[in-house]
This record gives sequence, structure tokens and C-alpha cells, in this order.
Amino acid sequence: MPMKPNISLIGMPGCGKSTTGVILAKMLAFDFVDTDVLIQTRQQKTLQDILDSTDHLTLRKIEEEEILRHDWTHQVIATGGSAVYSEQGMAHLQRISMIVFLKADYETLQRRIENFETRGIAKAADQTFRDLYLERQRLYERYAEMTITCDRIRQERAASLIAAGYRDAG
Repeated sequence: MPMKPNISLIGMPGCGKSTTGVILAKMLAFDFVDTDVLIQTRQQKTLQDILDSTDHLTLRKIEEEEILRHDWTHQVIATGGSAVYSEQGMAHLQRISMIVFLKADYETLQRRIENFETRGIAKAADQTFRDLYLERQRLYERYAEMTITCDRIRQERAASLIAAGYRDAG
């Protein structure tokens, strides 16, 4: 049995964390949790509503608090794309899970994200999607224990690769 009881998925919006996470959870007989959904449920607002009434730094702080309040076991955790801005949150996830970066190239993500301005993405007001992509790549790479390039494979294949890597790590 692997030493870490969970798998956390990190990556840009549109890389497939939620879809791949559900498939992976089924493969491993784990539960699935999406931190964006936890935030929205606790705040009783969409991510975009939170951004509209505050700012991206507040949303990042809320995300950090949500991650820190849970000690999950046997979960696949799909994090928000901005989870990597929180050193405390990521340290917590590193302690309790294997961190997997779902990597997709900029062009693929741009095609998948049609609603960049209204999707609830924690970014500065003047930040473009390209700026955000470039800024976050080094953070995802910093925390990743495994990287799956997922823009040219199906989510089922990505989940299979993660499951195999997770089992091998144990």
C-alpha cells in the first residue's frame, strides 16, 4: 500500500483535473473531492461571485483555508488551479498525498477554456490567460511528484498512468 493515502491533482483550469479525478477515484476505489466545489458550498457563492465581490487574493486565501481544514484519506483531490500559490496548503497536500501535475500546452488550454473572464479563475484583473499560464507552470513543476502530459491523451489513459504510478510508489 502506498505510504500516502491520497492523490492530489494540480494544473491549469481546463487540464482535466475533475474529469480525470473522477475516473481515477473509480479505478482506485477512492472517493473524489473537488476543492472548488467545497469552496462554493461553504461560501454559498460561485467562484466568480467571490471574485466579483472581493479579489483574486481573497479567493486564493479561501482556497488555502479549505485545503488546510481537511485531513482526507483514500481521496482523489482535484485542487483549484491556484492552489499552488499557497505554500502552507501545498505542504499539507504533500504530507497527505502524492501530487500529480496534469500538464497541457497553452494552445490546448486556450481551446478548452472559452469563458476565461467568467470562469472564476483567481487571477489579477489585468492578467491574460497566457500570463497566468506562464506564471503557474513553474509552480506546478515545483510541487509535482508525477507529471502527466494530458493534452493528447484521453482522461481514461491519464487516470491509468496515474494509478500505475501511485501503485508503483507504494
